[in-house]
Amino acid sequence: MSEKVKLSKDGNSIDFVQSESIPTSLKKFRQSPEIEGFYRFIYENDLQKEAFEILERIVQGRKQKRQAAAKAEKAEKAELEKKNAKKAAPAPAPKAAPKKK
Repeated sequence: MSEKVKLSKDGNSIDFVQSESIPTSLKKFRQSPEIEGFYRFIYENDLQKEAFEILERIVQGRKQKRQAAAKAEKAEKAELEKKNAKKAAPAPAPKAAPKKK
């Protein structure tokens, strides 16, 4: 962990070391060279607050999308059940004509 973050030649982006294997657990993911380099970049440039705010926005955005999708799915399911209930309900019997006196 003592090596510095490698910046691109123009200094506008980070050059990450890519690992060959895909991490299979959260611990291995956090220890992958790409993520360690990202963490190091944030720490060395004192960007913890900014990184937290960005991640918080991402989490909130994903949460809103999940809620909207769940709401849409629930509405679609209710509409489908309503249509099926109309099809399954028997037609009402015709009313008998009133008797004349």
